[in-house]
This record gives sequence, C-alpha cells and structure tokens, in this order.
Amino acid sequence: MSLKNPTSYQPETKTVAIGSFTFECGQTLSHVELAYERFGPPDAPVVLVCHALTGNQFAIGSDDLPGWWAGLAGEHSPIDTTRYQVITFNVLGGCHGSTGPASINPDTGKPYRLDFPKVTIRDMVHAQYEALKQLDIDHVHAVAGGSLGGMQTYEWGLLYPEFMKRLIILAATPQLTDYGIAFNHIGARAIKDDPHFNDGDYDSNEKLQGFEIARMTGMVTYRSGKLFEKRFDRSQQDLSTYEIQSYLDYQGDKIKERFDANSYLYLLEAMNHHDIGRDRNGWTQAAGQYKAPILTISFEHDLLYPRDIIAHFTEHVPNGRHEHISTDYGHDGFLVEFERWGDIIQKHLE
Repeated sequence: MSLKNPTSYQPETKTVAIGSFTFECGQTLSHVELAYERFGPPDAPVVLVCHALTGNQFAIGSDDLPGWWAGLAGEHSPIDTTRYQVITFNVLGGCHGSTGPASINPDTGKPYRLDFPKVTIRDMVHAQYEALKQLDIDHVHAVAGGSLGGMQTYEWGLLYPEFMKRLIILAATPQLTDYGIAFNHIGARAIKDDPHFNDGDYDSNEKLQGFEIARMTGMVTYRSGKLFEKRFDRSQQDLSTYEIQSYLDYQGDKIKERFDANSYLYLLEAMNHHDIGRDRNGWTQAAGQYKAPILTISFEHDLLYPRDIIAHFTEHVPNGRHEHISTDYGHDGFLVEFERWGDIIQKHLE
C-alpha cells in the first residue's frame, strides 16, 4: 500500500509552539512546543491519534519509513487519509521533538533532565488541545489511541467532552492496574539503580544497561507467552544462547538508540498515576460523564489491560461498545493484524 497521494496533499511534520504552560504539579514553563505529524486533506475531518509509551508522532510515516500505525491509518485504510486528516503529537515529556527532559532549559542553557516538571496524562491532553488551537482546529471527528495513547483518549473525553464526535480506546483501562504499576516499578528501578544513570545527568543512553533491562521487562509484558512459544520454540542461536534471549537483548539495545531514558521514566510515572476517577469521585462516576460515543477494544492475553476491566468500564458509559480481539500478540495486538479488526474502527468512525 502506498502512502503517497500526489493529487491532494503532502504530509506535514512540524513543531507547534503553545507558549507558556502550567503543569498539574503547579510548575510553569515559559515556552513549550509539540512536534506533530499531519496527514490527509487539510479540509477533511480530523482524527487525532495518540501514541503509546515509546511511540512518537509518526503514526503513518512514509513509504520509505512506515509509521507505527501505517496500515490502520493511511490511504484507503480503516482510518482513511483520503477521507480524514490524521494528526499525531509527540507527547509532552517525550523525546521526539516535543518539550521534555532532554530539551534545553532556556534559563540554564542545559537540558532539563530531572528538573523537568512532573507530567500527567491530563497535562499531555491539555498541551495537545492548546496545540490544536494553534493549528486553527476547534473540534475533531475522533480521538483514538492504544496503551498510553488510550489513557490520553480516556482523558480527552472528560477534559473536553464536546471537542470530539467519537472516542476509540484500545488496550487501556480507566486506571492503571497494580500489576502494570509493578512492572513499571521494575523498569524504573533498573534505570535509576544503574550507576551510569547519575541521577539523570548521564551523557548518553549508550552505557545505561539498566535501560536495556527496563525495555526487556516491558517486552515480556507486551507479548504473550503463547506468541513467544510459537516464534522461538526454544530455538538456540548457539550452544549457550536461546533465540528469545537474543531477541530481548536486541530490543534492549535498540531502545537506547531511539529513546531518552529520562523521558521513559517520566512517561512511566505518568502512566502510574493514570486514573480517570481522580478528583471525580471514582472512575465509575467519571464514566458517566462521557458525551461522545466510545468504542473500546481489548486484546486476548493482554497482561496489563485485562478484558474484564475494559468491558466493565464500557458498561458504565452512556454510549459505549466493547469489542474483544482474539490474538496471540497480547497487549501489542493493537499494533498488528489490522485486517482482523480494522473494520471495527472504520465502522465506528462512520
């Protein structure tokens, strides 16, 4: 499938400044920017896509480098960029062009690192709302996202309930479970206890073996045991190394090339505190406040975001529909096999 449409538009990858921004923690930064990808006819209805933990704004990408949702979003795909324009922001606190811990503090001329304000999911959504205003967008057709992106979608529907016509939440619960917090804690401790971390003042990610371990821990929760068995079947690379070990080593090394460890820690913490019921009398009360129709999708073998919790939430919203996808991929099911469940997305958008 080609991502090109020479007759109508070119993809836009830019940064938008939203000026001064005050975080939920009370701290204010005088200058905040969000990087974004915008794809589709400029006069078409907007679908705002929110990315997951180590994702970025490149949901669709290019022919040479397809994005993380290419195939679900693109020309004549379920989120059809001949009918909609798709906008994805790199989250506040991220490390792919948006203001985050690796950004330069104008007051010191050095990276913020751990002096960056604590970020919440609600901060991310408020920042995106301000960015959309700068882009002269005062409403969207839909907001969609999975995992951390799903958490943002939950909050979009409560913070700005009149702003969208549809909500699509994939592989995310109304609050992060203790199980999810536990794995995040293991990853965070692995990074922080690495002597090269140096309280966040490291020169680069290259020496952070703790970051590798954090990523490997995450990968075990993103995929299912059944999928690992099918893919590796105890195969060995050599007499002392199993293929699954090499795979995890590769994933651990790869994350250091494309993600900032401090940013990873900030986003883990934001996920830990995700709870739509905070200051809203609990999540069941909050669920009744949604105005846009909601589609929730869960995935078989998802250790972090179980089907029963997502389905139970959907029963409490005024206009909700829940779908469960049978898959061996587990949590990462929202990133693959679009041909099996993309039509559910398409019908909800329509």
